[in-house]
Amino acid sequence: MRLRNSNKRKIFNDPVYGFITIPDERIFDIIEHPYFQRLRRIKQLGLTHLVYPGALHTRFHHSLGAMHLMSRALLELKQKGHKISRKEYRGALIAILLHDIGHGPYSHALEHAIVKSVNHEEISKIFINKLNEIFDGKLKLAVKIFEDRYERRFFHKLISGQFDMDRLDYLKRDSFFTGVSEGIVNYERLLNMLEIVDDGPVIEAKGIYSVEKFITARRLMYWQVYLHKTVLSAEYMITKVLERAKKLAMGGEKLYASPALEFFLKNEITLEDFKNNEVLDIFSRLDDYDIFSALKVWSDHNDYILSYLSNALVNRKLFRIELQNEPFEEDYIDSIKEKIKSKYNLSDDEVTYFCFHDKTSNYTYKPDSDNINILFKDGSVKDIAEASDQLNIALLDKPTTKYFVCYPKEITV
Repeated sequence: MRLRNSNKRKIFNDPVYGFITIPDERIFDIIEHPYFQRLRRIKQLGLTHLVYPGALHTRFHHSLGAMHLMSRALLELKQKGHKISRKEYRGALIAILLHDIGHGPYSHALEHAIVKSVNHEEISKIFINKLNEIFDGKLKLAVKIFEDRYERRFFHKLISGQFDMDRLDYLKRDSFFTGVSEGIVNYERLLNMLEIVDDGPVIEAKGIYSVEKFITARRLMYWQVYLHKTVLSAEYMITKVLERAKKLAMGGEKLYASPALEFFLKNEITLEDFKNNEVLDIFSRLDDYDIFSALKVWSDHNDYILSYLSNALVNRKLFRIELQNEPFEEDYIDSIKEKIKSKYNLSDDEVTYFCFHDKTSNYTYKPDSDNINILFKDGSVKDIAEASDQLNIALLDKPTTKYFVCYPKEITV
C-alpha cells in the first residue's frame, strides 16, 4: 500500500493556543512564500515594546493565530449543520491568513511618512491578487472572500467585522504578550456560541456575557496598549524621523539605507505604483530591520534633526506627551515651539520635528457600520446594544477623542 505523502502537514507550537495545524499543502506553500515569511520580521505592535517589553510578537504570529480561530469557527458551524465545502473552508483560511500581508514595518508611520495615501489594506489586496497569479489562479475563492465578492458573505464578516477572527486573535495575543490582563477574552466560549443567521455571524444568547467582555476588553486594550500615551509619542517620533529622512533623500542627501528603504526614501510612491511588480517586490523586502538599522546609523548623521530623533528612538529618550479632552490652545503650543527654537536653534519649519500635536479617537463599538448580533431561543436576533443589560452602548458607540502635544523632555513649560 502506498502511503500518502504527509510531509507538508505541519504543526506550529503557538504560545497562545498550543498546537496549530496547517491543514493542507497549498496553505503551507503560501506560508513558505517570501511574501508571507516577511511577516516574521514585522512586529505586530510596532514600538509598543518600549512600554510593554514583552510585546515583541510578530504579524506572522497573529496571522497564523487568526487562521487557527477561523478554522475553529468554521468547524463549529459545520457541526451545527451549516454546509461548508472543502473549497470554501480552504478559501476562508487563506483569506484570513493573508489579511495583514500588506503591512509594512511600523505600518502607520510608514503610511504617513514614506508612501502617501496608501494604506496596508489596499496593499494587502494587491499582494493577495499577486499570490493568486503565482499559484496559478488557485486562490480565486480566497480573493473573492477577502474582497467581499463571494455570495456567502458571512465568510468575509468573519475576517473583517465588529466580531471577527482578526480582532479575536489580536486581543487575546496582544494581551498575552503585553501582560495586560484586561484584554483577556474567552475565545473558546465565543466560538462555541457562534451561529449564522441571514448570512451573518451571530452569538447565541448564552454567550452574551462573553460578548460584553469582548467589547469591554477592546476598549481597555485601546487605551492601555494601542493608544497608550508613550506609544503615541514613539509612533509620532518615528513618523517624524522618516519624514526627515525622506526630505533629505529627496533633496539629494546621501543616507545610509538598505536598497529597499532607499528606494522608498528617494521616490514618491502611490497606490498605482504598487501594481507594478517591481515596486511590490521591493516593498516585500522592507521590514523592521531595515528601519531600525537605519536609525542606529542615522544617530551619528550630521543632520542634527535626523540624528537627534534617531538617537532618541534607539535609546528610548522619548518625547514628553500631554493628553487632554479638549484641543490645546494655540498660544500654548506656540510657547512650546518658541522655547524649542531657542534651545535647539531651529527654524519655523524645523521646529515641527520637535513639537507636534494631533488628536486620536477610538470607537469601542460602532453598530452603524456592522452589528454584533445576539440570537435568542425564540429565533429572534437583537444587536448587542439592545440585548445587553450591562453595557452602556450609548457611551460605547461614541468616539472617545483625546488631544495631545509632544515635545522634548528638556523643555519646561
